Amino acid sequence: MSADQEKHDMTHADIALLLADAADEVEIGIPPVQAVIRGGRRRKARRWAVAAATALVLAGSTGATLAFGGLPGERAGRTTPMAPGPASAEERHVYHPQQTELARGTEHGKEWQVWVQVWGAPRDRKEADGQFDAMKRMGLGPSVDKAADLVGKTSYFSMRSYGDGLSLVVMFDTHKRIDRLSGTDLQSAAVSLDEVSPTAPERLVVGHVAKTAREVTCRWKDGRSTVAPLEGPAPAAHDGTSLIRPVAGYPGGNWFVCLGPEGTSFKDAEVTK
Repeated sequence: MSADQEKHDMTHADIALLLADAADEVEIGIPPVQAVIRGGRRRKARRWAVAAATALVLAGSTGATLAFGGLPGERAGRTTPMAPGPASAEERHVYHPQQTELARGTEHGKEWQVWVQVWGAPRDRKEADGQFDAMKRMGLGPSVDKAADLVGKTSYFSMRSYGDGLSLVVMFDTHKRIDRLSGTDLQSAAVSLDEVSPTAPERLVVGHVAKTAREVTCRWKDGRSTVAPLEGPAPAAHDGTSLIRPVAGYPGGNWFVCLGPEGTSFKDAEVTK
C-alpha cells in the first residue's frame, strides 16, 4: 500500500488513539497557544493531531480563549498599542503652575508662608499668550518683554506672604534651560518677613542649592547663625523650621528657607555640607 492509501484507510479508532496520545502532551495554561506551538515542535508529524486535541479541550473549558495570531504561518490581525500623544498644556502646567510650600509659621499673631511656583514651558504663541494672561491674573510678571518670549521657556517664582498683606515675590526667572546647580553652588535672596520697606530688617532668606547639598548655614549681622538641614525621608512639618526641600517641576536643585531672629538682618549664606 502507498502512504496515501495508509492515511485514507486509517480507522476512527486509530484517529482516537492519536488524539488521546496528543492530548496527554498538551499543557493547559495561559496562553494555550504556547502549548500548541511546543507540542508541534516536539512531534512535527502529529502537529495536526495536537492542534485538534487542544481545540477540543478548549471548547469544553469555561472562559478559555485561543488567540491564533501567534501561530506559525498565520497572519491574524494584531492590535498595536497606541503611542501616547503629546502632553496637553494642562498636563505640562502651562496655565496652572505646580506649587510647593517651603515653610510657614506665625509671628505676632499673623501667619506667614513661603512657596515656589513652577510654570511649564509653552510650545507655541497661543499657549504663551494663555500663560502670560494667567500670570497677570495672579499679579505676576515674568522676566520677558512680551508673551511670545515665553515659548519654550520655564518660569519660576518664589513668594512669601504675611498676614492679610499682599504676597511678595522673592526670586523669579524665566529660562529656556534651567541650569542644574552642583557642589556648593547657592543662589538666594533676603527680604523682610512682615513688611515691604527699604529699612526693614531682611531676616527671611529663600534660595536654591544643588540636590547634593545636605546643609545650608545662614549667618546674621548680629553674629548668630541658622542651620537649614536637608529634609528627611518623612516630610517635616512646615512650621517655620529652616529646611532644604525639593520643589515640584524644578530640575535645577532643591530650595531652602532660613528665618533669622528678630532684631537682626541677613549677612550671608553657604552650603556647609
